[in-house]
Amino acid sequence: MKKRTLITKKLYFGMDAVRLRDASGRVLSRLVGLSPERARVSTQNLHHDFGVNTVEGKALVDELVAEGLLQPHAEREGDYFLTERFVEVAAARVVEPLTRTKAKYLLVKACDLAARINAEWTHNPLEVEAVAPFGSYMSLDEELAELDLGIVAQPRETVRRVRWGRVATKTEGAIEIRAAFRELSSFVRVQMVRDRQLLPRPFAVVFQQR
Repeated sequence: MKKRTLITKKLYFGMDAVRLRDASGRVLSRLVGLSPERARVSTQNLHHDFGVNTVEGKALVDELVAEGLLQPHAEREGDYFLTERFVEVAAARVVEPLTRTKAKYLLVKACDLAARINAEWTHNPLEVEAVAPFGSYMSLDEELAELDLGIVAQPRETVRRVRWGRVATKTEGAIEIRAAFRELSSFVRVQMVRDRQLLPRPFAVVFQQR
């Protein structure tokens, strides 16, 4: 399951992050121990757990369905199944937002790390061809929930590989590189690709292998 991050000072479905997470947790707790065919919640349950009236509740449920958090029961009107996205919200961490200034500082550190990997990690069969932030960083928001980093990896030139000792496999090399970038900050989310054309758009290249 993907670990979702919610930030304070931002509204989700018209409510703050803590309220959304706690209400979602109350809904999820109703299904503990139930079999899959019985693991569903009613409109009344949702209204009660989210603390909304009938009018507010209808708008909320409609939005949760539209955003893929709830799935209507095909045979029982007013009943809903919880999707994986709903479970992610119920288990989300709530943090203070990442400021754009701090995000730019993290990008500087990411560029330094990429250069160090390419110059020093000769045991790793991969090197970093490019680093490119995408997602919320490309918005105009001054406060971000996370920093999505696209890491374009390419095979290291044979002549630059270590000439003694064990060389890691490409899979091991990718895992090592991904872990190193994640260690920059708990806000950093890493997506590794072999070609920058595979990165989610829009993105901005902040590091490029010479």
